[in-house]
Amino acid sequence: MKIDTALTPNDLLPAIRRMWDLSAGKITAIDRTMDRAAGAPVHTVAGRYKPRGWTDWTQGFEFGSAILQFDATGDESFLALGLDRICSDMPVHVTHFGVHDHGFNQVSTYGNLRRLVNEGRIPEDPWQMEYFELALKCSGAVQAARWTELGDGFGYIQSFNGPHSLFIDTMRTLRALALAHQLGHVMKGEGDQVIPLLGRLIAHARTTAKYGVFYGEGRDIYDVRGRTAHEAIFNTASRAFRCVGTQQGYSGFSTWTRGLAWAITGYAELLEFMETLDDAEVEAFGGKAEVIAMMEKAAAATCDFYIAHTATDGIPYWDTGAPDLAKLGDIYNKESEPENDVEPVDSSAAAIAAQGLLRFGAWREATGRADAARYRQAGLTVVRTLLSDRYLSIDPDHQGLVLHSQYHRPNGWDHVPPGRANPCGEATMWGDYHMREVALYVQRLAENGPYLTFFG
Repeated sequence: MKIDTALTPNDLLPAIRRMWDLSAGKITAIDRTMDRAAGAPVHTVAGRYKPRGWTDWTQGFEFGSAILQFDATGDESFLALGLDRICSDMPVHVTHFGVHDHGFNQVSTYGNLRRLVNEGRIPEDPWQMEYFELALKCSGAVQAARWTELGDGFGYIQSFNGPHSLFIDTMRTLRALALAHQLGHVMKGEGDQVIPLLGRLIAHARTTAKYGVFYGEGRDIYDVRGRTAHEAIFNTASRAFRCVGTQQGYSGFSTWTRGLAWAITGYAELLEFMETLDDAEVEAFGGKAEVIAMMEKAAAATCDFYIAHTATDGIPYWDTGAPDLAKLGDIYNKESEPENDVEPVDSSAAAIAAQGLLRFGAWREATGRADAARYRQAGLTVVRTLLSDRYLSIDPDHQGLVLHSQYHRPNGWDHVPPGRANPCGEATMWGDYHMREVALYVQRLAENGPYLTFFG
């Protein structure tokens, strides 16, 4: 990536405002045309959102987008739309024991609503606030119950593949546990055993940092500092780590860049959350200093890898080991080519990672660490690219917001336009939601608004 060291949040405000203008029509079009009985919208096919895949893990991103639209613009019709859909469609997700996606679904909806009440942006109704917080408490405990214990401070939330499987994606869903802990909630097991949610959050982050993130320390011959594996697989009988793997990337020994992005933003926002905790809260789980050091090491490594393994405009290709990347030449020393016919880019990875880069920079600055500006400016550089006409969907008839996003390349689930050899020109619900979220983050920086956090 070629980092623009002079770019400021104010420089991006006109493009952000244009984005919100485009976003409004897309949110209403999706709500008007989506067949709710078919499932949640996942990605666009020829410009129209369709359901697809394993679970309804994207439902919260759809309704959360309406809440973010209200947050950024003050248009109360989107608040009404979001509230209506959240109340009718999201409760079933709160007690969904079969997924690792609670942070995606519940924090994007109930969490954003709670935050807006706390910020004074929407009137406080005590019973409504109780509803938001009860949903978040239950969600955190349900997520934490999906657990494989490894001992000695290690363990993980199981992916939907089963008890042997840890996904890198889940780093961003840990905020469900963080909010439930912040609200004073615990999980209870057999015999009324109290199971602290903060303990499971930290154990999962520690296990992911050890087995899902690489540090160039000779773990294997593919150990490049900062790369990530989509999946870590364990023997549940012996609790032993067995191997890395992937579901949506090319190989366990290459880096699926959306998984990398989940790690970047997951660790960065948890570092910010850790600063709100007293030392005594963390003492039983390794101590605050140890936990922060673990998270900082993982965040720095993954951020640095992202910066080194993206095109000059900050956009990554879908996997760093994609088999035909070499045919595109020196991809890290030229702008991304989203409409090439060799290997696709993934703009959703960029939308997710941009926020993590910005947050890691902000955390480093707030704690007096060096190189804060490098990460902040990298994040702004990525946001500028995503807001450009090359990536922002300016066609009002296209329901997507950020173009050239990928869902599942190995399965061939992404739409390939007629006459093309590669998927391009389409959007995903997580890419669009995270574009809105990072745009709101930067907008608040530019307007000197409240600093945006999930725990605020």
